[in-house]
Order: sequence, then C-alpha cells, then structure tokens
Amino acid sequence: MAEAVSQHFENFKSRLDKVLHEKNKLNDFLEKIEQKTGVRRLYIALGFIAIIVLWLMVGYGSQFLCNFIGFIYPAYASVKAIEGHDKEDDTKWLTYWVVYSVFSLVEFFSDIFLFWIPFYWLLKCIFLVWCFLPVQWNGSHTLYYRFIRPFILRHQDRIDTALDKAKEAVSEAKELAGDMAKDEAFRRLANSGKND
Repeated sequence: MAEAVSQHFENFKSRLDKVLHEKNKLNDFLEKIEQKTGVRRLYIALGFIAIIVLWLMVGYGSQFLCNFIGFIYPAYASVKAIEGHDKEDDTKWLTYWVVYSVFSLVEFFSDIFLFWIPFYWLLKCIFLVWCFLPVQWNGSHTLYYRFIRPFILRHQDRIDTALDKAKEAVSEAKELAGDMAKDEAFRRLANSGKND
C-alpha cells in the first residue's frame, strides 16, 4: 500500500515537473525564483501546494480560498474557450459549470451537515480541482455522464413543463405589476389634480 502511494506521488511529481517546464508566464516567474534561490521549481510548487493545503485545513478565509480556486481558473479557461474556435473545449467547460451548479445547489441545502465535516474546505477544493483537471477522467466529465445527464434526460419533459409554467407565471406577474403601476400612477395623478 505504501509503495503504491509512493509510486503515485512520484508519477504526480514527474507530471508536475513536466508541466512546470512548459513555456508560459507563470513558469517564467518560477524559473526566475529557481535561479535566484537555487531551489528547483518543482519543490517551490510543491511547497506552495502544501501551504494551500494547510491553509484550507485550518486557515482564516479557507472558504474564500476554496471557492476562489474552484472559480477563477475555470472562469478564465471558459473565456478562452468562448473566444477560441474549438468546440470541444466549450463542451468541457460547460460540463464543468453544470457540475459546479449542481454541487452548489446540493451544498446550499446540506450546509448545516457539511459544517460538521472536518477539513470540509480542503475536501471541497480537492473535489473542484478534480472536476477541472485537464485529464480524460476528470470529475465533471465523470459526474455529468454518470449521474446528471441520465437524470435530466429521464425527467426532461417534466422539467420543460415546469419551466413553461414558471415562464407563464412570470409573464402574468409582470402584467399584473404593470397594471398595478398604471393604476397607482392614475390614482396619484387624480389626487394631485384634486389638491390643485
């Protein structure tokens, strides 16, 4: 068991080291730090990850940090996908946001129980990172195709009917509010004419 964990960690380190040597501004910054300190950028990145993990476990503002991590990179990548010409990345990020929305909804209604889970913000952050990892088996793809899509397809007619009724109710409320506003405006106009 310990050997398997050690092997997975070594694989993770080698993949991370490969990613840290790709050309981009973050890696250029890490390269400068590496040259000034003499510490390999892999260990700088692992140290940074360790600090984030510790912060998510016990730090002030861990909820903000978790939500920031789960939102900022996916939002940026979504904007890039919208501006790009590849349809596949659009689908990938739409899938992430559907899973994120479902998770947020479940989290909202189960918040009172989640408070009791130790290291909840760390676990949530790990979950969100798993959902946007750029790998075939990422969480959003897995959860969407195994659970969300079958549920939506099975109940699509009922959902569409409920949405149509909601649209009608909003339209009726809008008309009623408009009529009430007109009535109130005429009443005030009539009252102002009496006072003159």
